[in-house]
Amino acid sequence: MKILDKNKILSVIILSSAFVLFLLTSAPIICAVPPTFDDAYVCSMHPEIANEGSGQCSDCKMALSKLNGHKSGTPLPSVSNIYASQDNMMYVHEGPGKDPNTGSTLIPITESPIYVPPKPDKHDHSSHQEQEEAEVPEGTLYTCGMHPDVIQEEPGTCPICAMDLTPMKAKGSASSDGSVQIDPVTLQNIGVTTSLVESRDLSVELRSNGIVTIAEDLEYRVNPKVSGWIEKLYVNVTGAEVNKGDALLEIYSPQLVSAQEEYMVAAKNAKLLSGSSLQRVRTTSQNLIESARRRLESWDVSDGQIDELERSGKVKRTLTIFSPASGVVLHKNAVEGGAVKAGMDLFRIVDLNSIWVDAQVFENEMPWVHEGDAVEIVSPYDPDLSMEGHIEYIYPFLDKKTRTAKVRVVVPNSRQELKPDMHVDVRINTRTSKDAVAIPKSALIRSGKRDIVFVAIGEGRFMPNEVKIGLETDDYFEITFGLSAGTKVVTSAQFLLDSESKLQEAIQRRLRQRSEMKKNSQ
Repeated sequence: MKILDKNKILSVIILSSAFVLFLLTSAPIICAVPPTFDDAYVCSMHPEIANEGSGQCSDCKMALSKLNGHKSGTPLPSVSNIYASQDNMMYVHEGPGKDPNTGSTLIPITESPIYVPPKPDKHDHSSHQEQEEAEVPEGTLYTCGMHPDVIQEEPGTCPICAMDLTPMKAKGSASSDGSVQIDPVTLQNIGVTTSLVESRDLSVELRSNGIVTIAEDLEYRVNPKVSGWIEKLYVNVTGAEVNKGDALLEIYSPQLVSAQEEYMVAAKNAKLLSGSSLQRVRTTSQNLIESARRRLESWDVSDGQIDELERSGKVKRTLTIFSPASGVVLHKNAVEGGAVKAGMDLFRIVDLNSIWVDAQVFENEMPWVHEGDAVEIVSPYDPDLSMEGHIEYIYPFLDKKTRTAKVRVVVPNSRQELKPDMHVDVRINTRTSKDAVAIPKSALIRSGKRDIVFVAIGEGRFMPNEVKIGLETDDYFEITFGLSAGTKVVTSAQFLLDSESKLQEAIQRRLRQRSEMKKNSQ
């Protein structure tokens, strides 16, 4: 056997050691070179998981999303440089940008609501998974963590994102009576608060605007019954104040003169024939004088004027027209010497000691408004001007454009501080509804078709209860049906309970359908 030289053996050992040392020191450098991707796809939930081309996430089994903006042949960017759309979490992009479909600004994927931070764990969980799958009770439904509206009866993948479906573990459970049970931790997290239904007196002050108008029952028009000419005008300015019985003007009318002469003749004949032995003659003469008198009366000649005509025996050339009421002349259409025709409006006189205010009330406020309610009228121009009135009439129709009803408010106005066509603020003090069953407005869920209140029935259970509402104040709703005083209702987070109730209702409906299908197949 040939014995090697010691120097050669030593050289071989040194060279071998150096080669091994080279391999050991160069290996990390070689391994540290990141891989490059031509067509990069990443998981929207676990962006550190990537693949060349489409596929599924090895962690959550969700379909990988194409990494838009990635340059072919370059390494995968760090997670901090991957961005996602706020509107479509499946859209990912390398670096900042905007969603091409919605135009919204992309957010860092680490701020995405579906992002799951990596949790390094070398422990083998396969035994736990087998145990969990073994413990899934029969009849369990499966859902997608990304799309909770996807519910299936068997394990599988989501038809939208291809993510593995998981057994449903609802935060609450529904019973046959429709109630929902929420665990105490969840109740505290979502901030559920309750309040007792109380009997209370409800009232409200309605505020509106109004316009001062003339009281229609205190408006008078002066017009002659005969044609003629104005001989004398006693009231010749608009705005003049007149009293009932004041002379307004004198009219000369040939018809009126003829009627007076006929009356004088009839009166004279009746006097001469009053001693006749023939009853028929006396009756005829009396009928003639009565006919002539009625003719004068129809032309607004007063009884006193007719009696004066009969007493004096002198025909008056003109007829004096008097004011029918006290008030203010708002319109004058009379000029001294001017011709007038029968029925022509010469004066418009209005009593302003009582005035109307037309106020507008919205549809939803109508249940509060009643005839006789006290009203305060305030001038927006003069805060010191405040007057009291009451609702006299509620008009039986609405304005098509404003959807408001008009109410008539009668206001005493002896000092005439309110002027026609003035704009005012109206405050209606409505009647108090005594001992009304009321709930805070925050407790009511209005879905359009029905009104819902969640009733707390104890031990974390809540029952959706349909109610009917009546009067509405700033803070409360009157309940006319569905609740009684002393009931505990939810006043916050009820929308979350409503969503949970609808979800559990859908699950129960699905279970019933499946049960019926099994019965029919047997």
